[in-house]
Amino acid sequence: MREHAPVHRTTLPSGVEAWLVTRYPDARQALADARLSKSPHHHREQGAHGKGKVGIPGERSANLMTHLLNIDPPDHTRLRRLVSKAFTPRRVAAFAPRVRELADGLIDGFAARGTADLIHEFAFPLPIYAICDMLGVPSRDQEDFRSWAGMMIHQPGSPRGGVGRAVKRMRGYLSELIESKRAGLADGAPGDDLISGLIRASDHGEHLTGEEAAAMAFILLFAGFETTVNLIGNGTYALLRHPAQRARLQQAVTGNAGTAGTAGTDGRTDAFLETAVEELLRYDGPVELATWRFATEPLTLGGQRIAAGDPVLVVLAAADRDPAKFPEPDVLDLTRTDNQHLGYGHGIHYCLGAPLARLEGRTAFAALFGRLPDLRLDADPDELRWRGGLIMRGLRTLPVAFTPHGGSTSV
Repeated sequence: MREHAPVHRTTLPSGVEAWLVTRYPDARQALADARLSKSPHHHREQGAHGKGKVGIPGERSANLMTHLLNIDPPDHTRLRRLVSKAFTPRRVAAFAPRVRELADGLIDGFAARGTADLIHEFAFPLPIYAICDMLGVPSRDQEDFRSWAGMMIHQPGSPRGGVGRAVKRMRGYLSELIESKRAGLADGAPGDDLISGLIRASDHGEHLTGEEAAAMAFILLFAGFETTVNLIGNGTYALLRHPAQRARLQQAVTGNAGTAGTAGTDGRTDAFLETAVEELLRYDGPVELATWRFATEPLTLGGQRIAAGDPVLVVLAAADRDPAKFPEPDVLDLTRTDNQHLGYGHGIHYCLGAPLARLEGRTAFAALFGRLPDLRLDADPDELRWRGGLIMRGLRTLPVAFTPHGGSTSV
């Protein structure tokens, strides 16, 4: 399609007709084109969102529509500016030791066993616990979040049809938590967490409403955890399938620092991990298609005339393997430079949580390959299954084996 029909109209399994954009320059253009709205209100098939055919299942019924993935300027500009005041690079950087502590704790939980399912026991809980800590969810409630998140991505063992119920439960909980923190701030509580930061954030005297704060907390959780689950899962799988590249990463996290488990203390290690994570995002990224866009007026993209109201889906996975942009695109090269992939989007909707996801990815790979040097796939690759769905790309399970050990390692 990228070569012969780079902008192609198709009928999706849901019955919705949409344009698929697969070539890098067209994809980059579409991601930043103001004529392609994020609001489902511009879709010519108005009932599609309510039926769960577009957007996040359950978000409309749970009154969670006012988040950054669904709105355009000027509302998007206002909300993003407010959220950016709370979700700062400094806040993310200060969170690094806690992410490493979480990663080491999870590895401690299965290190003595010699086997693990890295999706269920590592890639899934790490970003859930991390974002819960950052948002300020009390530890006593974090298992509820883990359960709801499992329903939302159809994790094995989760009840079928639980996505809408999980979204509603999460919405109710977030509303109560926000009101509790708002009351605490009024009484002089320090409120160092992200939800408190969202409550305090203001722009020319304008604050987030309770509904906006709940929707923003929800989308930070929803968009932030599953993408990181897939980054860690897909990235680890790719490294296990490419021994030479895995050896490069392993040398970086054990050779430079001197001892396994202390990765991240050496500048060269950090630089290599940053480049490696970018390549893993390009090679087999966590998001296969960008979230929905809808033409607000007739426009031409890749030589095709797109009518007002038509949905447009940018196929990030195809654009990031475009040979016209990336030399030898099907080769995994952790030292690849000039890696302007689209894994976290482009333009005004560029992923706000990308710095946190990158931090979690670097930390996860350093911990895994530093502490489990003989980590290996414990299943036939042909037996592995990928989760269904249009937008995300991630493994259901990732069975691994390694030499058991009982000692814990932390920074």
